[in-house]
Amino acid sequence: MRINSIKIALRSNVACLTVMLSLICISVFAQKADTTKFSARPKAKAISRIPVIKGSVQSYKPSYNIYSTSDTHTKPAAKEKNERTLTVLKIYPNPVVEQININLRLEKETSLSIKITDLLGNEVVTLANERIQLGEHTKTYSVPAKLNAGIYFLRIVAGGEPVIRKISVL
Repeated sequence: MRINSIKIALRSNVACLTVMLSLICISVFAQKADTTKFSARPKAKAISRIPVIKGSVQSYKPSYNIYSTSDTHTKPAAKEKNERTLTVLKIYPNPVVEQININLRLEKETSLSIKITDLLGNEVVTLANERIQLGEHTKTYSVPAKLNAGIYFLRIVAGGEPVIRKISVL
């Protein structure tokens, strides 16, 4: 019985030594792969990590020189502020669950368009497209159930003047 256990131990030691020697030989005689060969797999195309956003956003261009010290350049900016047709006073509740209230002021009678867009600028829902009188108005709209929970933009256009506000839908 003792001889059998010695034979088994000797065999396992021989097997272990054989494996170790083969690993040493492989690592000693291993060559670097030739990098000049062409691989059978085509190279993957370079993918840009910059997201492409669909939509039209007007760039900001100041109407006056911000470095000027004279008062003549500041007056047109104040004049433009008075010429605004649309002023959005409040959008509530935010986050939106079932309905949204929009409190706005119009300086003249004009057409009003209210749309909900996703983060890429794609139109999701049109809430209103109507002609509205001048003055202060509070409009209430129900948010469609097809709208998934997330971040959206509320685009309000009156007289060609857009106002965009961020809303959260639950």
